[in-house]
Amino acid sequence: MSDDIHEIYAIKYGRHERKKAENYIGGDPHDGQEPIDYFVWAIKGPSGSIVVDTGFDEAMARKRGRMISHPIAEGLKAIDVAPDSVKNVIISHLHYDHCGNYDTFPNARFHVQDTEMAYATGRCMCHQHLRIPFEEEDVVAMVRKVFAGRVHFHDGAEAIVPGIAVHKIGGHSKGLQCVTVKTKRGTVVLASDTAHLYAHIEQGRVFPITYNVGEVLDGYETLRRLGSSPDHVVPGHDPKVLQRYPAARPGMEGWIARLDIEPKAS
Repeated sequence: MSDDIHEIYAIKYGRHERKKAENYIGGDPHDGQEPIDYFVWAIKGPSGSIVVDTGFDEAMARKRGRMISHPIAEGLKAIDVAPDSVKNVIISHLHYDHCGNYDTFPNARFHVQDTEMAYATGRCMCHQHLRIPFEEEDVVAMVRKVFAGRVHFHDGAEAIVPGIAVHKIGGHSKGLQCVTVKTKRGTVVLASDTAHLYAHIEQGRVFPITYNVGEVLDGYETLRRLGSSPDHVVPGHDPKVLQRYPAARPGMEGWIARLDIEPKAS
């Protein structure tokens, strides 16, 4: 195998049942349900296992009214990734559902955009509206990791290891980044919250929690450019991901999918 070709796993750990109108600025004329799923992602390859985002735990699920289906450590272990063996964790942004469970990875270095840390610890957090998706203890935990020498900051686009890179997008959060991964089927983009749902990028719609709408919309074009095709862009919260991609192993349907394999025929 080439030293820059990787496997990718989407691991669902939770869900939030919600109305479709809650997922778009301006709402939606349809009154049906459109739940969102919560994922973390594991990348396996020649450079070891890399985790993208760290989710939230049961206590946070209760606080935020969300449901956990499988703790993230359970999902990682199911695909033979031991959390204490992970050396690199990429944090797309510091919202509560992407940077919790930080003690699950005691030996990891965390990759964050400069802009995101400045945003989450700066003057914008004086505004209650902008603080909504952040949790104080999560941000403080990341600051502690800075002082422990366990955070690597990035400014824009930068390689993490051969075949894996981060790209600053912004929009939903000021320092939000996506991740590109070279696989045997081409370059896959783990969009995280640069596109919550397929409908966002396909229809040019925007999730309501947003720092800069223009950056979100420009980001969709960047995602398309970074991926080998539109089918190579994987949104961060869409239940359809687990329908479109094959299960990692038998019995993992609806839980863990392989993203480095071609999607199922629609």
